[in-house]
Amino acid sequence: MMLQPRLPIRTLCRQCKFPVPVLRRSYAQVIDPVHPDNSRNEPPPSLPQDLLGGSNVQVQLRRYRPRTPGVRHLVRPLNDHLWKGRPLHELTFPKKGHAKGGRNHTGHIVMRHRGGGHKRRIRTVDFHRADGGKHLVERIEHDPGRSAHIALVKNLQTGKQTYILAAEGLRAGDTVESFRAGLPDSLIQEMGGHIDLGLLASKTANRGNCLKLSMIPVGTPIFNIAPTKEDGGKMCRGAGTHGIIIGKGEDTVQKEMAKVLGDSGTLDWTTLDPLILKKFESAANYVTVRLSSGEVRLIDKDAVATIGIASNINFKYTQLGKAGRSRWLGIRPTVRGVAMNAMDHPHGGGRGKSKNNRIPSSPWGIPAKSGYKTRPKNKVNPLVVTERPRNQGKRRRGYK
Repeated sequence: MMLQPRLPIRTLCRQCKFPVPVLRRSYAQVIDPVHPDNSRNEPPPSLPQDLLGGSNVQVQLRRYRPRTPGVRHLVRPLNDHLWKGRPLHELTFPKKGHAKGGRNHTGHIVMRHRGGGHKRRIRTVDFHRADGGKHLVERIEHDPGRSAHIALVKNLQTGKQTYILAAEGLRAGDTVESFRAGLPDSLIQEMGGHIDLGLLASKTANRGNCLKLSMIPVGTPIFNIAPTKEDGGKMCRGAGTHGIIIGKGEDTVQKEMAKVLGDSGTLDWTTLDPLILKKFESAANYVTVRLSSGEVRLIDKDAVATIGIASNINFKYTQLGKAGRSRWLGIRPTVRGVAMNAMDHPHGGGRGKSKNNRIPSSPWGIPAKSGYKTRPKNKVNPLVVTERPRNQGKRRRGYK
């Protein structure tokens, strides 16, 4: 956003008789990047230490001098490396009509508080990363349709340009590669004709590369995770989100088989119970991943993910500064439930500003605190090992 400058007040210099500006109001000036709250003196969030050589990332924000009321509370992440020009027109399409109003194909509102906003074009992002070969990162761009940044990459063999989700620390001039279709023959020859897992990780597990989960070492942060081997990336796509591989089914099965077979040292498959063998086979096909929400789930080992953390990790510290900037983003106002009548909202009615000790609820009476579970109890997801922490609409212990 460009802030409009005010016309300077000019006076005449007594000696040279040329107009000299005395009071000039220029564009908003940047103050030194600081943490949003200096009183707490909390350390910046640290990234997981892994093969990427995670360095101490400091929170870098941009504040402005309060020239206007709308700029006084404006806080933005420091992203000077972003492309200043327009996106590649061939990879975009306009967003207009009902798509901007939170409505479905029948015209009914399915998401409230949406509408209006500045005109924008949707970027077609490649979440599958099916094309192999090396891709050159030409630039990092801002995507108005998501919080994370995107990267325009060019296939060095075919010259095809595509948009992909950018990993944190990815810059123009870097090279990324996708190994979804398998390992190239040239890479296998470099390893001596056979696959060495340690050497393979050093050559492939780099920031921005797309790999199968079975090829990624344990403890590596990943994002843009595909739930199945046929799908594209669907999990951990927001700014600063990532998952960490905490275990592989193949390693666990080997340990369990060693316990079952005992100290004989020979793997005789005929001695195993068919039910136990079937259990081992199903367990060996999954990788255990802990997501940013705290949920631990099993994902197919042939599914793909991108190495690193989703870019723009300081997005959560953004402050819009004024209501108008929220309207530019297509967000309409939200009316508090306690300001409504009793017939319009469960929090409405009564004297004073109180919801009468009722747990936070939606206009339809569904608890709205920390994500109320609406999944039927008889439909348990077998791939979820540990659910993310919830308080089910109740106050946590020690919460005031």
